[in-house]
Amino acid sequence: MARAQGARAQMALAFETVYGTPPIGGFTKMPFASTTLGAEQPLLNSELLGYDRDPLPPIKDAVTADGDVVLPIDAEAFGFWLKAAFGDPVTTGTGPWTHEFRSGAWTLPSLTIETGMPEVPRYAIYSGCVLDQLSWQMQRSGLLTATTRLVAQGETVGTVSNAGTPTPIDLKRFGHFNGAITRNGAALGNVVSAQISYANNLDRIETIRADGRIDGADPSIAALTGSIEVRFSDSTLVSQAINGEPCELDFSYALPSGESFSFTVHAVYLPRPRIEISGPQGVQATFDWQAARDSALGRMCTATLINDREEY
Repeated sequence: MARAQGARAQMALAFETVYGTPPIGGFTKMPFASTTLGAEQPLLNSELLGYDRDPLPPIKDAVTADGDVVLPIDAEAFGFWLKAAFGDPVTTGTGPWTHEFRSGAWTLPSLTIETGMPEVPRYAIYSGCVLDQLSWQMQRSGLLTATTRLVAQGETVGTVSNAGTPTPIDLKRFGHFNGAITRNGAALGNVVSAQISYANNLDRIETIRADGRIDGADPSIAALTGSIEVRFSDSTLVSQAINGEPCELDFSYALPSGESFSFTVHAVYLPRPRIEISGPQGVQATFDWQAARDSALGRMCTATLINDREEY
């Protein structure tokens, strides 16, 4: 008997025209490292008395479908997740194309995601997926991945794939070695690590339905936060924190073949950190920053992806 193995797992996604309605086709095969996406339905213990000491059967509660997907930050497939986080991009160029994803959209697209374990076989369709959070970390070495948190309407499980033959992706992956950080257009030195987290702060529409599913997931006030850990060498960042002035931070990656990804946070505010001397080693400081809407641009951040894909 065949047993499920993660090495053979598959994932495909497509954007929905109508929330919660899986499209007929148009699926794209997605690279991913792991996923916790799934549905669960807890049982409620019976509270009734008068039937001796043994309990009555439990009652089913509402269905919750959500989870995380850990994925590589690459030059092409990552654009699908950026579209899920920010909405349709502004695309320019004639090849390579520049896709500019901007924060602040009032409506977000929904996706249908299928995960498959063909050796069982088991294919799970998650419809009405909306991206709640996107986060990743920059460091000197290791594998570069991002984590997306999704809220789905529900799960449908079958023994055959509904995604057909999904379109494959030409994977061109960025690495930590390709990363750079700038502050107000100038290279920011002495950075040990950085963490970026964008959240749509989805509001689940939990109406009364016969199937126990939600009616939707609406974005509320977005949040963009993170941290920068630096070797303490000057007072530039500390002075900015004390003065309460914003700066622009740009987190970017570029490949020798020309593909690039940059995430520009237009108005970053820094807290005043505690500078500790914990021993004879170098002194490090951590700034847990917060972003806000830039009044001149009218948005909080811009994600720019340059690749050979014409549209998303």
